[in-house]
Amino acid sequence: MKDKIKGMIDLAAGRKVSELVLKNCKIINVFSHEIIEGDIAINNGKIVGIGEYEGEEEIDMNGKFVSPGLIDSHVHIESSMVTPTQFARTIIPRGTTTIIADPHEIGNVCGLDGIQFMLDSSKEIPLDVYFMLPSCVPATNFENSGAILEADSLEKMIDNERILGLGELMDYPSTINADEKILSKIEIARKRNKLIDGHGPGINDKELNSYVTAGVRTEHECSTVEEMIDRLRLGMYIAIREGSAARNLEDLIRGVNKENLRRCIFCTDDRHPEDIITDGHIDNNLKLSIKNGIDPISAIKMATINAAECYNLKNKGAIAPGYDADLVVLDDLREFKVKKVFKKGKLVAENNKALFKVKSYDHSKVIDTVNIKEIENDALKLKLESDIVNVMRLSAHSLVTEKVVRKVETNDTNEFKVNKNLDILKLAVIERHNATGNIGLGLVENFKLKGGAIASTIAHDSHNLIVVGDNDEDMIKAIEEVTKVGGGITICSEGKVLKTLALPIAGLMSNRSMEDVNKELEKMLDIAYNKLNVNTDLDPFMTLSFLALPVIPELKVTDLGLFDVTKFDFTKLSVEE
Repeated sequence: MKDKIKGMIDLAAGRKVSELVLKNCKIINVFSHEIIEGDIAINNGKIVGIGEYEGEEEIDMNGKFVSPGLIDSHVHIESSMVTPTQFARTIIPRGTTTIIADPHEIGNVCGLDGIQFMLDSSKEIPLDVYFMLPSCVPATNFENSGAILEADSLEKMIDNERILGLGELMDYPSTINADEKILSKIEIARKRNKLIDGHGPGINDKELNSYVTAGVRTEHECSTVEEMIDRLRLGMYIAIREGSAARNLEDLIRGVNKENLRRCIFCTDDRHPEDIITDGHIDNNLKLSIKNGIDPISAIKMATINAAECYNLKNKGAIAPGYDADLVVLDDLREFKVKKVFKKGKLVAENNKALFKVKSYDHSKVIDTVNIKEIENDALKLKLESDIVNVMRLSAHSLVTEKVVRKVETNDTNEFKVNKNLDILKLAVIERHNATGNIGLGLVENFKLKGGAIASTIAHDSHNLIVVGDNDEDMIKAIEEVTKVGGGITICSEGKVLKTLALPIAGLMSNRSMEDVNKELEKMLDIAYNKLNVNTDLDPFMTLSFLALPVIPELKVTDLGLFDVTKFDFTKLSVEE
């Protein structure tokens, strides 16, 4: 160790020549909030000096800006519909060099086998992938998932050096009420001094104090500045999210100022392939922040050193001696166009192209996960006690569904009947892990689909099979198709399958490249919007995937029935007169 330290000192002092020197850089200093002109000396993946240096290899940056590598503080890789290796090939060229991933999507389907697959398939890529252990599998007791992860299961993995702590505590009522099971999970993280992520939209006052007292350190579910300020006052880090279904950045960035800036970080949470490929990853958060009045260096701090400090990543997030040489080369600080990306001193991407290859990993334990009971022709019939019903109304770019009361049409046997003049569709959630035969039914407004059905095995967080449509025949056809391909997304109309995207890994991911997956999704979006007339203010597949999540207000549907998140209990479809 002493010799190693001496060697680093000699390199920093210029008595020895470094392996690599990036010459003539405009260096973004996140500590002093300034731009420094000089060279960056790199040896064995570490920065050893800033100033004027010579190297065995020298690359002239010609006055380009150099930023620390970007950090995504909370992401579900599964939402990209590709494996960690393919995910890395897409986000690294955008400047992201480190992510903190929560694998609770695959955890809900495959349990510890799913988490292990994510760990194994992300360890030999030029992207640092850290994980938070899923805290809520299943998310609540009001649905059935493919696995149940109690504290004893999590304790088997918590000591892995790439696992930073406990993932988002979505079951915040149990946390606030000090439920014994959730306390056991919190304990395994706290006794090791590991972090706990939050997921507590809407809670405030004493309940929020209770949540923070439990050890929750971060929050990514803020949708208003008021919510953000409440949490900042209690010492939380706020992860400002710009995902696909939930886009909160432009609302929240108005609450960021020089006093609270260092407690604000960026995340993508759930981001679809099209948005990553077209608009970017954390670089998109940066550009939007700058566009909305945050100065570029402040935005870079939020994307780098703030996140590194939040998650105790001691050698990341800055350009300074002793830090990892994770570097992003830029033409300017407003458009944030990434020219080159270095990972631990190695050039891994240039001009939006990955310069590394990836290999496939054994996924035998995370396939063949769609296991449903045979669907009878009358399985989706919805008998009502009244034609006055509770309906979930969708809103653009929001995970929140509004609970509204509507009058609907019924047939002679009091079954729900689609009225072409009313924008109310049937929604079904079918348990797909253990063939229980459970089917939850509900009604949804503002989806605007006509003449068909869309089905998916992506249905947060238990990922049962979810289907929406205006006729039972197409809905059943879609269920059969997505089951046949081992999971994925399908669109059916007039008794025919129009297009299917197979996602055989846990019914959530494909081994194909993100570009290939996106091409298939683009074709499916075109069909959804132009043939089935789906509301163009919604991403139909991302929106559908959140309609079974019983921790986001107000109404949701699980495989056990219609759920009122505000009351945190099941409710009836029919409204008593």
